[in-house]
Amino acid sequence: QSKKRGLSLEDKREQLLQIFYESQDFYLLRELEKLGPRKGVISQAVKDVLQSLVDDDLVFKDKIGTSVYFWSLPSRAGHQLRQVRAKLEADLSATKSHRLELEKMKESSKIGRENSDEREAAIAELNEMEQEHKALKDELEQYADNDPALCENMKNATEIAHQAVNRWTDNVFSLQNWCSNNFPEAKERLQSVYKEVGINDDFDYLD
Repeated sequence: QSKKRGLSLEDKREQLLQIFYESQDFYLLRELEKLGPRKGVISQAVKDVLQSLVDDDLVFKDKIGTSVYFWSLPSRAGHQLRQVRAKLEADLSATKSHRLELEKMKESSKIGRENSDEREAAIAELNEMEQEHKALKDELEQYADNDPALCENMKNATEIAHQAVNRWTDNVFSLQNWCSNNFPEAKERLQSVYKEVGINDDFDYLD
């Protein structure tokens, strides 16, 4: 025997609404959680189903003191559904009008673009010019390394780097002189430190 299929969300919503419609009374959440199973809605699902009905304005809630009461009347639900229907009909009408405008624009855009030998020749010429433009652009990129402006920028950057290297070299020599003058007894130790950091006899200014 196949297992009984549970209610869908819409079925649960409908069954929960029936509780309100049949009694036309006010309920606390805990009361609905007890009544729900009688309609096939398990207690654990009542809260979420109830909230979906509140979100859609099919069930209303009011706080009285510290308690929150839920209620719904068929007349109020019918009014809400009529509002939803009116909105959907308005949206449908607007969509149809927009579609007609687009169709008119489509037909207007075809004017002057009818297929002809002249138009096909113009399109062919345009495609040829686009291919030629791409070829010239690719060729130009091959000579980018020889761009005078780029070469000048590299020259300036090299000069700045050269000056910076010599400036730091001068700083190193100044530091060596200061160490030699202030720590003459540590000459051998200083020489060892210099070699450890890469300052050897070849260390000098760049020409």
